[in-house]
Amino acid sequence: MAPPQAQVKTLILTGKQVRALLDMEEVLGAVEEAFRYKGLGKVQMPLKSYLFYAKHKGDLCTMPSYVEDLGVSAVKIVTVHPDNAQYGLKTVMGTLLLVEPSTGEPLAFMDATHITAMRTGAAGAVAAKYLARPNPQVVGVIGAESQARTQILGLKTLYGGLEEVRIYDLYGGKAREMAVEVKEEYKWQIGEVRAVGTPRECVSKVDIVVTATPSRTPIVRDEWVSAGTHFNCIGADAPGKQEMDPRILKRARLVIDDWEQASHSGEINMPLSSGELTHKDVDAEIGEIVAGAKPGRVDDEQVTVFCSTGLALQDCLTAKLVYDAAIRQGVGVIMNIVN
Repeated sequence: MAPPQAQVKTLILTGKQVRALLDMEEVLGAVEEAFRYKGLGKVQMPLKSYLFYAKHKGDLCTMPSYVEDLGVSAVKIVTVHPDNAQYGLKTVMGTLLLVEPSTGEPLAFMDATHITAMRTGAAGAVAAKYLARPNPQVVGVIGAESQARTQILGLKTLYGGLEEVRIYDLYGGKAREMAVEVKEEYKWQIGEVRAVGTPRECVSKVDIVVTATPSRTPIVRDEWVSAGTHFNCIGADAPGKQEMDPRILKRARLVIDDWEQASHSGEINMPLSSGELTHKDVDAEIGEIVAGAKPGRVDDEQVTVFCSTGLALQDCLTAKLVYDAAIRQGVGVIMNIVN
């Protein structure tokens, strides 16, 4: 006789609840672990799969992943509709389903917007841990949208504090507004926060540069870059996007998160298409460095570049943090969706 059918319980979490449950220090650990498992080849992470809504000028992307050793699996769904602003809707919307691998049960369904922002900020900080000079003090941030905030948060959390943060944006008012907000929020951890008027001023004589814009033409020029600078290239996430002078990538220690994604839509996609870079110019995936298969920074004079495209694994392990915290704290609504 078959046992009575058990109820499948799924935890539902809103974006506001997810924001309250996530802590950047914990996300740093989860993202570093994601990189390590990828570097060890102990993951399943198929390529991103797209649907294109040409009639509506939008698209949908699915990002599945599974880490067998940890028993964690998830699928993130992201939609991008640039015209949504006219309807009062977000341009980018994401949701995530966390799955129990042993039974296939949907453990949780949650808003993934803040998960994406936090894991991307953490990815930049983890890359800096291995590729930037020890104890960096001055950070330049190009772009003053939401991702810039979590990049600053990730670096501030990793290093415990910073001496100076410079912010540049094509729209100067955005840079000034963000500088005021960051200065107020981190007044005990960051000494000086200021908006600057040119990308050159943002890049010159700094320890770490973050680029987080949707630019399709290079913003950062090779002649501005000092020896020892580390770059976290975050903005290029689609074919045709490009923030960096290819000459910088050519002379730098060049590290990516995933070859298939980076070559298709990361910072290296345009220089590869034009022949200014080849696969041989890419030194490593960050997971290989985190796993110990390849070295990180080798000297203080080296220019290093990390090209981030965002891995489904990062979402997966960050979502598990959210789920565990929600269960501990009794947050969210449990529903019998599958019955």
